[in-house]
Amino acid sequence: LSVASDRTKLQNLIVFVLPIFFMVYVFVLSGNSMIIYLVRTDPKLNTPMYFFLHNLSFSDIVYTSVTIPKMLSVFLADDKTISKAGCFLQMYFFLSTGTTGRALLTVMAFDRYVAICNPLRYTTMMTRQRCILLTFASWGFGASLVLPITIWATQLPFCGPNIVRHMFCDHSSVLSLACIDTNRNSILSLMFALIAILSTFLLILISYICIGKAMRTMSKAQQLKVAATCVSHLIVVCISYISASFVYISYRVAKFDPDVRIVIAVLYSVLTPLLNPIIYSLRNKELQDAMKRAFCRCTIASKTNNKTVPSVA
Repeated sequence: LSVASDRTKLQNLIVFVLPIFFMVYVFVLSGNSMIIYLVRTDPKLNTPMYFFLHNLSFSDIVYTSVTIPKMLSVFLADDKTISKAGCFLQMYFFLSTGTTGRALLTVMAFDRYVAICNPLRYTTMMTRQRCILLTFASWGFGASLVLPITIWATQLPFCGPNIVRHMFCDHSSVLSLACIDTNRNSILSLMFALIAILSTFLLILISYICIGKAMRTMSKAQQLKVAATCVSHLIVVCISYISASFVYISYRVAKFDPDVRIVIAVLYSVLTPLLNPIIYSLRNKELQDAMKRAFCRCTIASKTNNKTVPSVA
């Protein structure tokens, strides 16, 4: 009876969770793909800020694609297995793209600092080559920082039962399956996590402190204009770092409910990629105008295609 009851509960959970995960993933893909399309096709968005934004959207797509499709397959096909190589690849790309996202947020803060505090030198400082270099540095930072802890995790012996008590191959959950003491791995992973979070957060904070000092000498109208250009980025930064703090705190508190910890980690993995397109679309007039222009182009193109071509007698 208990087994039948548990299975009924599981089926009810699947019916409830599956559509939500699917809709979230579709929205993440469509919202971030829309930003990438607009930035790459609209000449008026050919600026460093939008160049970094479309890289952030791409990293968000990769970030969610590493975990959500596998979650959906667990619910749809009842396939709860993953190979050892697949597990470590999932872990690596999840951690590296998450770190890359924070590095891109840092670069975007630096871009706002240059635009506001050094407007006359902006075009000479934020050249196309420098923007590409900063983007490569962001991706390289994410790829290289998490590589050592992933490699060290692959060297651990796993004696079984190899059941990851999580929705994806989270680093801490995988370490708990090792047959030997993993304190060294845990300390190193914490150290790298602090580097990824604190270093980027401090650089963003310094950028906005400098922006705040520059705003003190501006008129009211200029201050409002500066605030309008920074508010979307600030909201995304706050959501990203506050949610990350909750996740890392939940892993360091021993009495924290494991099920609640999993829920927090899953929400954290989809929250920022889900909200980024909404925040930038709602708060950014240039993106809204670009969407209108894209819609007009599509409407004109469809009307042109629907016109009948007169036949030649």
